[in-house]
Amino acid sequence: MQLKYKITLLSILINAVAIAQTNYAIKLAETIMDTYKDSMVVKKFANHLQQDNLIPKGQTAEQAQQNRPAVWNYEMGVVLMGFEKLSLLNGEKKYLAYTKNIIDHFITADGSIRTYELEEYNSDNIPTGRQLLYLYKSTGEEKYKIAAALLYKQLTWQPRNKAGGYWHKLKYPTQMWLDGLYMMEPFAAEYAAMFGDTKKFDDIVNQFILMEKHSRDDKTGLLYHGWDESRLQRWANPKTGLSPEFWSRAMGWYMMALVDVLDYLPAKYQRRAELVNILNRLTTALVKFQDAKEGVWWQVTDKANQPLNYLESSASAMFVYAMAKALNKKYISKNFLPAVTRAYNGVVKNFVQTDAAGNVHYLHAVAGAGLGGTPYRDGSYDYYVNEPKRDDDLKAIGPFVQACIEYEGLIKKK
Repeated sequence: MQLKYKITLLSILINAVAIAQTNYAIKLAETIMDTYKDSMVVKKFANHLQQDNLIPKGQTAEQAQQNRPAVWNYEMGVVLMGFEKLSLLNGEKKYLAYTKNIIDHFITADGSIRTYELEEYNSDNIPTGRQLLYLYKSTGEEKYKIAAALLYKQLTWQPRNKAGGYWHKLKYPTQMWLDGLYMMEPFAAEYAAMFGDTKKFDDIVNQFILMEKHSRDDKTGLLYHGWDESRLQRWANPKTGLSPEFWSRAMGWYMMALVDVLDYLPAKYQRRAELVNILNRLTTALVKFQDAKEGVWWQVTDKANQPLNYLESSASAMFVYAMAKALNKKYISKNFLPAVTRAYNGVVKNFVQTDAAGNVHYLHAVAGAGLGGTPYRDGSYDYYVNEPKRDDDLKAIGPFVQACIEYEGLIKKK
């Protein structure tokens, strides 16, 4: 009888801890829905507006920010991915309704996508296609299927380098960035699985293999942010074509892409193992660079405690999500569980804050980073640590919501 009581008490405690993780996700979703009631206008700093040519002639950066309309973008997609998973977890229809309201600002009755330009061949335009597939499955409305097919068409014509890797954007010729794997491949895999284009799976796997082959550092096992096959960019190493530093969020995008793509590759598909092996190599490398005290990761991964470097929230959430999911799916050894637990607890301690009104916020995310462009981004240490930070950034909240859900799954299995 006493043993039965202890087991029951333990079960109650485990469920209580698990509920706490989900509550963070729910509260942050409420913060997003309250902040972006009707549409998501992604906030950008002046230099980011300039990079994306979003300052109209005759306007200052401040005026452009105030007057900026909502545009089709990946940040919207990554946070709505969290909403989709919340909806699947607790059955709440409000997350689907919110997603539909946001997406319907862009999708016309004939399936066109407002503000989207296929000819830009911009990988950042692809991730929100996953919400189109979700809405098509949920509502059966044909316009979402047509819009998703348009994005899939972009991938058919996306420029490639000589090795066969996708250019990150048309304006970044011959370049592969780690970010691009998340931007393109989970959508490609889900679309291919949904509509029977199984021949696409080999190309998807090849993109990951190419990126790791050319970006992996033999000494640390970490992945450099970008690879320029032509070696013409000023940021590119003249011998390797690699950018000079390890940016944590770039690896976070790549790692999330790995675990998400594996959801759609058939269990008997022989090349699944290649992605699982990459995931194991990267996990092994990353846990060596967790902050010794806090358990999270630094903006420039391998340069802890150096001037201006800081503990960064978006990458830390991405790593927790990917590793927790990999543990839940048994892609990686349970020996990684202590590292993931340390990371999750560190994320909550360092980045989650509740204000006086009871609203939950997620702090200290780098607002953005890239390579090349105008003004020129040289990929140096100074560049990464001086990019502005933002609280409640969509690129951070989306992964953290998903991390909470996956970590809850881990707790329930303990």
